[in-house]
Amino acid sequence: MKYCENILETIGHTPLVKLHRVSAMLPCPVFAKVEFFNPGNSIKDRMAVKMVEVAEQKGLLKPGGTIIEGTSGNTGMGLALAAVIKGYKCIFTTTDKQSKEKVDILKAVGAEVIVCPTNVEPEDPRSYYSVSKRLAQEIPNSFYVNQYDNLANRDAHYEQTGPEIWEQTDGKITHLVVATGTGGTITGTGKFLKEKNPDIQVWAIDSYGSLLKKYFETGQIDMSEVYPYITEGIGEDFVPQNYDMSVIDRFVKVTDKDGAVMARRITKEEGIFVGYSAGSAMAGLLQLKEHLKPTDVVVVIFHDHGSRYVGKVYNDQWMMERGFLDVKTVKDVVSSRRNQPLVSITPDDKVSEAIAKMRKFDIEHLPVIQGAELVGSVSENGLFNRLIDDANLKDASVKQVMQAPFPVVTENTPIEKLSMYINKENGAVLTKDESGDYHIVTKYDIIQALGR
Repeated sequence: MKYCENILETIGHTPLVKLHRVSAMLPCPVFAKVEFFNPGNSIKDRMAVKMVEVAEQKGLLKPGGTIIEGTSGNTGMGLALAAVIKGYKCIFTTTDKQSKEKVDILKAVGAEVIVCPTNVEPEDPRSYYSVSKRLAQEIPNSFYVNQYDNLANRDAHYEQTGPEIWEQTDGKITHLVVATGTGGTITGTGKFLKEKNPDIQVWAIDSYGSLLKKYFETGQIDMSEVYPYITEGIGEDFVPQNYDMSVIDRFVKVTDKDGAVMARRITKEEGIFVGYSAGSAMAGLLQLKEHLKPTDVVVVIFHDHGSRYVGKVYNDQWMMERGFLDVKTVKDVVSSRRNQPLVSITPDDKVSEAIAKMRKFDIEHLPVIQGAELVGSVSENGLFNRLIDDANLKDASVKQVMQAPFPVVTENTPIEKLSMYINKENGAVLTKDESGDYHIVTKYDIIQALGR
């Protein structure tokens, strides 16, 4: 029988996968180290278990103890798995910019999660750093992991990730690309690889709003570099002790939009369902393409799984609201409204009921539907003109005042072509989705979508 004694024994030995479409513009082969094959679906499993084991060896974590940590989600998952197997409790603090999926997953494996504000200084008592430190002081028999300054973090990657990549590439790797946050992955992995071959280039991908790139270049902590950003899991507003900047050869920053768009591209074009930081890492590599030659062999770390971001990066409305996704078709407009159900009226309803629905749902246009058939339409402007002439019409049936049905267009109709249908006389169109449900698109919807 071949089996693992527990789930922790499945950590590591993740696959190296060659990329094709998203790296097509680069002159050399690019390989992804796909870390979501770890049981907690991220590279953080490696260092989480290592930090727990070192704490046990040093007597810092005792039986029945409580693990406390500030985490963006992935480290917490690794720690929670270790806690389940080893019999510890977990309390994690995180920021309100992290995806709901990450918080829910941590709770699912038995952790208590405290959500703290993002836009405060690390020293602020409300920050997730400060709250986790305070809890560790207040709770008996607890261990504050501190992944940022705990050097077991980078040791895990020196002992595991680096050797795996060296072996998988037969020592041919020339470039390591990492979207970096705590510094453990890039420092530990990079240090091992450079000991094998000092010519290997280690490239760090940072986020706008983080001070790491500026610190790498100047050695100065410049807080003017720090401002809120959306990308999760990378960048910092301080310099963790896990960093050894001498291991890193180059830093480049990637925008929130470029990272998110690239993550979606990797998923759709390579079939690898990746998280936000993988998109940032790949986008950063493309920004550095002029520094590559055909004989190079590049390895990019794909840190975690896309399931952690289905409510954000993989949600069309979330992307559109932030200007990350261009609105091109009728389907895009409908998706941006979370596919709200169609509000309609029947021809036998009273005009007063139509007016009441318009007020209740704050809309100007109503399709008139008899059974499953579109038989007409009413609009606020049309009703206004009719009621001015005859106020008693409010007690009449809708069929007495309705106009022609709204035109029906396909979901893939480009927005630019809607001007053929939406005009002064007609203020809306209808479209039918794959389930057969109708949705309405108005002038206002188009203006809102194009204005984002």
